Amino acid sequence: MEFAISPEDQKKLLNYARLTIHASLKGEKEIDPPHLSTSLKCGAFVTLKKNGSLRGCIGRIQGDANLPSTIKQMALAAAFEDPRFPPLHEEELPLIEIEITLLSPLYPISPEEIVIGKHGLLIYANGRSGILLPQVPIEFGWDKETFLEQLCWKAGLPSNIWKSPLARLYGFEGFVFSESELKEASSSDTCP
Repeated sequence: MEFAISPEDQKKLLNYARLTIHASLKGEKEIDPPHLSTSLKCGAFVTLKKNGSLRGCIGRIQGDANLPSTIKQMALAAAFEDPRFPPLHEEELPLIEIEITLLSPLYPISPEEIVIGKHGLLIYANGRSGILLPQVPIEFGWDKETFLEQLCWKAGLPSNIWKSPLARLYGFEGFVFSESELKEASSSDTCP
């Protein structure tokens, strides 16, 4: 992927996501956005995991707002609006790990071009769409065909529709960072 953001900015965005959720849970005033060293605008997803399991994940494919604004909106949506889960409760927040995925622009991709762990996918067919992030097939141990079938399933489509000439398949790359990765990186920087 051609873009990345500094570890300092990663830390700021993860902290901003956590503080934004915390303030909403407490009914406190909004947190001021962090000042970043980048003016990057891109699509982004915020994923919440509780004890290693998915607890919420919402994102935007394209970024038309500044990055802190996008992260704030997606963090709140992942915590309180993911239809697969009840809204997050205050006592859960300490158990939540936050992960952010920044997305490259979409581009048409053929099934033969897909590289597991590199590409996320978006499919459009029969008026429906579905998206899976690049890290998902790795987390579940999927091969390329399973990745495509699961993408179709997520869109509410037949699992083999990706083979149809009427289906449009798009790829994107993701720059992923999480609270646990940054903790590991900072602890490995210290002397024993």
